[in-house]
Amino acid sequence: MKTLLGLLSLLVTLFYSAHALSHELRPASLSLIQTGAEQFDVTWRVPARGDRHLSLYVQFDEGANQNSLSTAQMTGGYYVERWQVSHPQALVGSRIAIDGLADTMTDALVRIRWQDGREQVARLLPDQTGVVVEEKSGIMEIARTYFVLGVEHILLGIDHLLFVLALVVLVSGGRQLVTTITAFTLAHSITLALAVLGVVSVPQAPVEAAIALSIVFIATEILHKLEGRKTLAIRKPWVVAFGFGLLHGLGFAGALTEIGLPEHAIPVSLGLFNVGVEAGQLVFIAAIAGVMYFLRRIKPVQLWEIRTGTTATAASALPVAYLVGGLSALWLVDRTLALVV
Repeated sequence: MKTLLGLLSLLVTLFYSAHALSHELRPASLSLIQTGAEQFDVTWRVPARGDRHLSLYVQFDEGANQNSLSTAQMTGGYYVERWQVSHPQALVGSRIAIDGLADTMTDALVRIRWQDGREQVARLLPDQTGVVVEEKSGIMEIARTYFVLGVEHILLGIDHLLFVLALVVLVSGGRQLVTTITAFTLAHSITLALAVLGVVSVPQAPVEAAIALSIVFIATEILHKLEGRKTLAIRKPWVVAFGFGLLHGLGFAGALTEIGLPEHAIPVSLGLFNVGVEAGQLVFIAAIAGVMYFLRRIKPVQLWEIRTGTTATAASALPVAYLVGGLSALWLVDRTLALVV
């Protein structure tokens, strides 16, 4: 009983820690769209939780003037504020900074679009809180920005990482792992592109709940494998990985849609975001493999494997199944309640 209560306490702690951290680490975004010779519509999105949001504020230089009162609302987990500014040089050569960014663990994406089709994209960080507006971003800057955003999104997306972890534990052998991860990658690449390009449109809240359900399913399949069953997910995990990969791609698309894509470089930014997601995914899998490799070279672990006749990798399957399944079950309940409340 004490063990069960301890596990439940750990899951609840992990749930709330991950929930709070995910809000802290989501990027803010600033969109500036030119509507006149010197005038821009400003949209400022800040990660929020409930009725509270990060204390981040946009700062223009002295040449910019605010032409309208700002309007604000809470929507989709963000505090969204809109207003208009004017600048005699159409912002070119001016400096835009985010006050308060240095005190957070998040970043901010700045996108500026002029009426003639020019665009600039910049990523601001806690140690680089401002940017000088240029006439146009180079392709390399856009590629670098969206690649890093892709890596960050997967490495900070705890639900996606838990799904990958569960897949790694479920599969048997290196060849099956490569096939399964390839299927997952192909599937979420397809739906990511289709959703971002507007070919398909699915509400994000049900997708997030379904993603949590997919993790619960894979965690349950790990338990079935330990019991000696031969379900489809155990025999052909790549089939299940492909199906759920389509779902997870819609989740990736939701984040990328919030950030937006530069219109003059949609293929580059979309492609590099996806490559970044895959790179982050491979880093995570390599980290899991590295941990298990070094764990099995610890003398007490080797002696335990000889004495029990099992491997540390196999022994880790049960706690991984319960921790991953329990945490994702809490997410499922939380996200489902959010749909009906």
